[in-house]
Amino acid sequence: MTSMATSNFLVFFTLVLLCMIGSSQNKCDFEAIFNFGDSNSDTGGFWAAFPSQSGPFGVTYFKKPVGRATDGRLIVDFLAQALGLPFLSPYLQSIGSDYRHGANYATLASTVLLPNTSLFVTGISPFSLAIQLNQMKQFKTKVNEVHEQGSKLPSPDIFGKSLYTFYIGQNDFTCNLASIGIGGVQQYLPQVVSQIAATIKELYNLGGRTFLVLNLAPVGCYPSFLVQLPHNSSDIDEFGCLISYNNAVREYNNMLKQSLRQIRESLSGASVIYVDTFTVLLELFQHPTSHGLKYGTKACCGYGGGDYNFDPKVYCGNSKVIKGRKVTATACNDPYNYVSWDGVHATEAANKLTTFAILNGSYSDPPFPFQDHCDLQPIH
Repeated sequence: MTSMATSNFLVFFTLVLLCMIGSSQNKCDFEAIFNFGDSNSDTGGFWAAFPSQSGPFGVTYFKKPVGRATDGRLIVDFLAQALGLPFLSPYLQSIGSDYRHGANYATLASTVLLPNTSLFVTGISPFSLAIQLNQMKQFKTKVNEVHEQGSKLPSPDIFGKSLYTFYIGQNDFTCNLASIGIGGVQQYLPQVVSQIAATIKELYNLGGRTFLVLNLAPVGCYPSFLVQLPHNSSDIDEFGCLISYNNAVREYNNMLKQSLRQIRESLSGASVIYVDTFTVLLELFQHPTSHGLKYGTKACCGYGGGDYNFDPKVYCGNSKVIKGRKVTATACNDPYNYVSWDGVHATEAANKLTTFAILNGSYSDPPFPFQDHCDLQPIH
């Protein structure tokens, strides 16, 4: 971005924030959110299925681990707050869940395509997008069967009054990069796009009408990939990001954007919105100080210090004996100054700034300013 664009970027955030603070009533076209995704939007589904998350996750906002892969809130959390809705309960969470305003099917390590391996072999979640869609279908069936006044399920007419959000595909892109390279991964990315498109069409048939699809983030700026992916110095741009990997993400995102345009034309009365999360996060990684942050390509929670503070042998919150000495990957005491929380995921601070950009609508195709659909509520 040019310096002028950078200034506009910050102005957008400020204007949206002022608009939100000025809202007094909560009128919104969307009475619920149904989310599909991976760890970037998982509000506790994975850890409900496989309980074991420990600190320092959740330290900023919740003051304890709550199943989110960050220090605080996610984009989907901020969206819910802005729309005047409660945080989304994970579909897999059996205790304390309330689904009157939607459900979250996302789980950490999920892929769009069906995995051909086991969680216990490669760490990929069994809850791929097709499984999440089946869970949504089951949810709708149960709502139609058992809904009663006072239950913790929504009314059967909720599905046409909901926002359907997607933040998934990053694991499809990254999980095989080290083994088969960019060229190998690009061979199956058209299938990823096709699966997302097919899922939107099925949700449309279930009654969904508004779909918000976040594209892939600039993984070439993530500390974990800067440390682990093969590259040479000529592949590093002036901001410290990997050029070839980010270019490959751009190609995928363009493919996704074109596919969503085609879907939009084929689904009568539907809003299918492509959200350019890539550009928002790239701006934060490249110019963190312009947006109130300090560190771009350095992880808050990690081990090793240096430019990246990331060691794949000792992930955030874990301890390990290295060269006869026990070391622990600890969190910084100022995550609000970082874009990257643990080398893989964004901080709450970065998620909040990204949400402001999404709400403004300027990073969407077609433009989708949320203030035209809701009296936005304050985000603190």
